Amino acid sequence: MGHDKFFAHKEGVCEVLFDRKIAAKRQTKNTRMKAKIIINRGLLGGLLVVLFGGVAFGQLNDKQSLPYSFKIQGNPIITHKYTADPAALVYKDKVYLYAGHDQAPPKQERYVMHEWLVFSSSDMITWTEHPVPLKPADFSWASGDAWASQVIERNGKFYWYITASHATIHGKAIGVAVADNPLGPFKDARGSAIITNDMTTKSTQISWDDIDPTVWIDDDGQAYLFWGNTQCYYIKLKENMIEADGDIQMVDLPKFTEAPWVHKRNGWYYLSYASEFPEKIKYAMSKSIKGPWKPMGILNEIAGNSNTNHQSIINFKGKDYFIYHNGSINNDGGSFRRSVCIDRLYYNKDGTMKRVVMTTEGLLGKQ
Repeated sequence: MGHDKFFAHKEGVCEVLFDRKIAAKRQTKNTRMKAKIIINRGLLGGLLVVLFGGVAFGQLNDKQSLPYSFKIQGNPIITHKYTADPAALVYKDKVYLYAGHDQAPPKQERYVMHEWLVFSSSDMITWTEHPVPLKPADFSWASGDAWASQVIERNGKFYWYITASHATIHGKAIGVAVADNPLGPFKDARGSAIITNDMTTKSTQISWDDIDPTVWIDDDGQAYLFWGNTQCYYIKLKENMIEADGDIQMVDLPKFTEAPWVHKRNGWYYLSYASEFPEKIKYAMSKSIKGPWKPMGILNEIAGNSNTNHQSIINFKGKDYFIYHNGSINNDGGSFRRSVCIDRLYYNKDGTMKRVVMTTEGLLGKQ
C-alpha cells in the first residue's frame, strides 16, 4: 500500500524542523533545529526537505532529479522517502526493487499511495532510484490506490501485476502493465482488470480481498497468479500473461491475511504470506504449486511500528534475501509510513526456512 506526496507545498518560504545528521544515522533522539528553507524547483531541482518526528528527509519528488544513487546505511535501506510492499526481480545480474510509495500528509493515519517506485542494484548495497514508472492513472479502469504489486519477466517482456481501486466495480482489483525494459515505460496491457471484486464473492464479502498479486512461472512454462486478503486465491494465466485460464481456485492456509509470495528451491515450493493482524509472516511448503500446502509456522515476526508486513524472497548471486517493510523511521502517523528493509534468509538442511532475524545493520552487518 502507499500514496503520492508526503506533504503539500508551495513555492516560497516554509519553516520546518530538521537535523540531517540524525536522519543519516537514523537515531531516535529528538534533537531539532529550526530553519527557513527556500523551495525553488529551478534552483534545487525539486529537492524538498520535510520533517517527520524530528528526522529530516530530502524528497526527490521531480522526475528531473532522477536517477538518484545512494548507498544503504543499514535498515531501512531507503530513507529519503517512505516505501512499502517490496517486490524484487532478479534479471541479468541486477536486482530491481519495486515498491509502493507511502505519501500520507503528516498527522493523517491512512494509506495514501499515488505511484509505484523502482530501484536497481548490482550489489544490494548501492542502489539507484529511477523515474516513477507507473501510476494508477495509467490504467483507464482504475480510480487510484497504488497498493502491492509484482513484476515478472517472460520472453523478454516485463509484466507488472498491480492492485488498485476499480473506478466502476466496487472494491480493489488486479491489473497488469507491460514493458520491454524492467525500468519501463509500462503501459496497461489489457485496458481492463484481470481480477475484480465481483469475481470472488463466495468466501468473503469484503471489497479488498483482491489485492497483493504475485506470479510464479513453473518449470513447465505454466504461469500462476496468486493473490488475496482473508482468503488466498490462485488462477492459471495464459502464455500471453494477461489473460486468466480456467477457474479461480482457493488455497487453504491457516490464519491467512494477505501478501502471498511464491518461490521454489530444491524441488520445494514455498508460499509465504502475512498472517493475523498486526501481521507476521508465515509460510507453507509443498511439492506441487497446486498444493496441498503444509503450514510451517512463523518466518518473520511483527515488524516494528507497522501493522502490516509484505515480503519478497530472492536468491541473488548465490545468497538468499528476505525483503520486507517496517515503520522504524516513522514517528508521525502510526504504521502508515513504512520503509523497505533487507536481511539475509537461511535454510535448514531439510529445506525449511530459518526464522528471519530483523536487524538494524541489515546487509552491512555480519552475514
